[in-house]
Amino acid sequence: MQNEPVIALCGNPNVGKSTLFNALTGMKQHTGNWSGKTVSLARGICTRGGKRYGIVDLPGTYSLLAHSKEEEIASGFIADGNADAAVVVCDATCLVRSLTLAMQVLRLHARTVICINLMDEAERRGISVDTAKLEALSGLPCAAVSARSERGIDELFTKINAALEAEPSPPPAFACDCPNAAFCLSESICAKCVAVSKKADERRMKIDRILTGRYTGIPIMLMLLALVFYITLEGANYPSAWLSKLLLSLEPPLNSALLSLGLPQGAALALSAGAYRVLAWVVSVMLPPMAIFFPMFTFLEELGYLPRAAFNMDHYFSRSGSCGKQALTMCMG
Repeated sequence: MQNEPVIALCGNPNVGKSTLFNALTGMKQHTGNWSGKTVSLARGICTRGGKRYGIVDLPGTYSLLAHSKEEEIASGFIADGNADAAVVVCDATCLVRSLTLAMQVLRLHARTVICINLMDEAERRGISVDTAKLEALSGLPCAAVSARSERGIDELFTKINAALEAEPSPPPAFACDCPNAAFCLSESICAKCVAVSKKADERRMKIDRILTGRYTGIPIMLMLLALVFYITLEGANYPSAWLSKLLLSLEPPLNSALLSLGLPQGAALALSAGAYRVLAWVVSVMLPPMAIFFPMFTFLEELGYLPRAAFNMDHYFSRSGSCGKQALTMCMG
């Protein structure tokens, strides 16, 4: 990335940064639905309109105060002037939190662009974002995109090019130092730019009252997790037995093949009845449960349940200096 302008993608966890990075560069960085997935820098090249850009995917972070490894990497990369422009990828369904991070990025880099991602998900939930009004209130170029379908990418690069060509002059009204003031300003801006369908909002509130209720939240969470583990363990028995039978049936031919190559019988047994058999057992025991558990966990994330489960557990985990998100890590083993 010596001659190309470098564009840093930053944002909260789970806002689709890696999906946007893959859409721009064609690389296949693994996308995930848990905080802190990206803990290092991913770099790629994007060609748009005959012009090459260096794209850097920074770790997902909620702030740039350098209290964690992710925050330290993200803030350090931007503060050291490694990027020609910074794109703050925001979640259209939760814009307030993302705008607070955008204010911190703006303090470190004058050429900041707001990319409102997950617009398809927002539309599905009855949420609309007025990007023109958001631009006027924040003073920053804004583009609405859906990285998964690559919708709005051309508009995003129009805003990036405009930021690269413009003289750096951060809007003083949006560059807020105090975290509390920044959050209040973000709420004020979102109240004017974001509209939520009353019907969709009422439905979401009803679901929240049930899934995070004082008397219903924990029991529902325990029942759902018990169901996931039951399906995982019970459902894995049959493919595990079939896979074990298949892999172990290859042990005698493997032993014969090794002997035919001239290996001593002891060495052949060590490889076939030792190393290969252990490998076959591990694969047959571990692969089927993982193939069932992780898709089910992803399904719960797509339904929006995992953040609610983290909320339910946050009070208990905070007593040990942790947070509710660690409960999800514990469930995944």
